[in-house]
Amino acid sequence: MAIEKMTAARFEREVLQAKGAVLVEFSAPWCGYCRRLAPVLARMDGAAGTPPIALVDIDEEPQLAERYGVEVIPTLLLFQNGEHGERLIAPGSQAQVEAWLKKEQEA
Repeated sequence: MAIEKMTAARFEREVLQAKGAVLVEFSAPWCGYCRRLAPVLARMDGAAGTPPIALVDIDEEPQLAERYGVEVIPTLLLFQNGEHGERLIAPGSQAQVEAWLKKEQEA
């Protein structure tokens, strides 16, 4: 699988209308911490228990960042049936992302 970059139109169709969960990362190319998180998400992509991962570049899609109240990047949201739960902001490790993801999937 590959991490999919989202436009506003694709977000509506592939995240909000998805039949299942989608993990969304809000980030930007200039964000150093986002670049450090990228290998973590790449390792998780396609792993058992990890939903498809979508990337929203806040510079290219600022309306999506505003719509979901993203003020700090990277921010992760897990969407299920068009809704999201708690956000994870600037996670410090893959273990933290995995623990958060498990908790959100069980919610």
